[in-house]
Amino acid sequence: MNISVEIFEAERTKLISLCYRMLGERARAEDVVQDTWLKWAVADRGQIDNPAAWLRRVATNIAIDTLRSAHHQREVYVGPWLPEPLIQSETLEPRHPFELAQECELALLWAMERLTERERAAFILREAFDASYAEIADTLGTTEASCRQLVSRSQKKLQDSGPRFDATPEEVSDLSQRFFMAIMAEDFDTALSLLSPSSIALSDGGAKRRAARRPLVGGSEILQVFRALYEKARNEPGWTTQISTVNSKPAFLRYQFGQLDSITTLAPDYHGKIAWLYIMRNPDKIQETLH
Repeated sequence: MNISVEIFEAERTKLISLCYRMLGERARAEDVVQDTWLKWAVADRGQIDNPAAWLRRVATNIAIDTLRSAHHQREVYVGPWLPEPLIQSETLEPRHPFELAQECELALLWAMERLTERERAAFILREAFDASYAEIADTLGTTEASCRQLVSRSQKKLQDSGPRFDATPEEVSDLSQRFFMAIMAEDFDTALSLLSPSSIALSDGGAKRRAARRPLVGGSEILQVFRALYEKARNEPGWTTQISTVNSKPAFLRYQFGQLDSITTLAPDYHGKIAWLYIMRNPDKIQETLH
């Protein structure tokens, strides 16, 4: 392996993580990293003082362009568009390219859809990769003062989005266990008590599976849908459930005859109630998850 390949491979996992956070899609993230490699392969590396920073800058700007294109597709998407989940596998290789990407929770990926492309890039570089404002300014071709404003605006938008992103894994696990166990037991009164009055449930069927075409708001509306699903499951054979880990958080998986049908995960609010529910049913995204 020559030195240029070694340098790139040493940064590849971080680049994959960066691009997944930017785009919320595995295939697009991999495409951006591949495009970054093509640029690296023909670059005059004698003029590059910091290869890691150079690769991150190139990948970020390709991801910004990709995200602009993706936003149009998401605007015409059938029903809510949700980021692709990453199921933690016991057989996952230690240096799997999406190893670091799994640390980005789905609620945060969804909330970042409210940000502009440049706000999203500045926030991710600063918060996830601890980049200096000087590096962010160099990446985005602007001033450090502008980058501070981008990060500040991003933080405010995310704080106003509803879900809490600083909850400990133990807090999320406890809330998830109580909610999912109540659902599995069809104890819908207990499940309702765990939902915030302003909770939101988003389901992504991608026009290929039945899913709500709009966000469900409030515990009563959300539980009506869960109740209907489980009444249907009682009358159909082959349904099983399992609690697993998705994007580093507990998740509820439903199978029919051994085939994964849906993934549900949640994020709390600041009062310990459920603020946000993510329900993935799009078979393309579930299939991609299992690769």
